[in-house]
Amino acid sequence: MTKIKICGLKREEDIYYANKLKPDYIGFVFAKSSRQIDKYRARELIMGLDKSIKKVGVFLNHPMEEVKGIAKFCELDILQFHGDEDPLYCNSFENKVWKAFRIKDSDSLKQLEKYNVDGFLLDTYTKGTYGGTGKVFNWEIVSNISENKFVILAGGLNPQNAEKSIEAVNPQVLDVSSGVEVDGVKDFEKMKKFIENVRGSCG
Repeated sequence: MTKIKICGLKREEDIYYANKLKPDYIGFVFAKSSRQIDKYRARELIMGLDKSIKKVGVFLNHPMEEVKGIAKFCELDILQFHGDEDPLYCNSFENKVWKAFRIKDSDSLKQLEKYNVDGFLLDTYTKGTYGGTGKVFNWEIVSNISENKFVILAGGLNPQNAEKSIEAVNPQVLDVSSGVEVDGVKDFEKMKKFIENVRGSCG
């Protein structure tokens, strides 16, 4: 059964939508982005969040102590790293860790072998960015990875291609952000459709 992560929540409405629709994970972005929030805002939002939904913090080349401070302050369940964090850095936390990798071609998969983390987030390689571009990569490259790794598939997902992505990759988690937004904010109907399509396809 593929689980669902909705990333980049920043408004009370987003929390209300999540509580109604019950994705498995939601993400708060602490890295520079149009969806960035600080730890005070995140904690405020988390106070209203259904306890059954796991909280993921998204970081990018943050100092280790800062991450630990935010994780404790916000009671995060999972830390998601999108930058140049090395294996030693990733193994320095008590929380579960998901490490993002940008997939360009089959050579991109070599870097996964260096890491011993709880989840491997596969996103689209775009020159000059660390991900979050809303573009799809060639899923055939990673079609067998979820057999022996915990895979979070990201990059250009939306209600229309959710089922196809599960057929192609069979990831443990689908991670969506801009694909469930209208004019840069989360949209209830798109979130609902995405979740219905994922859970429907998983039977």
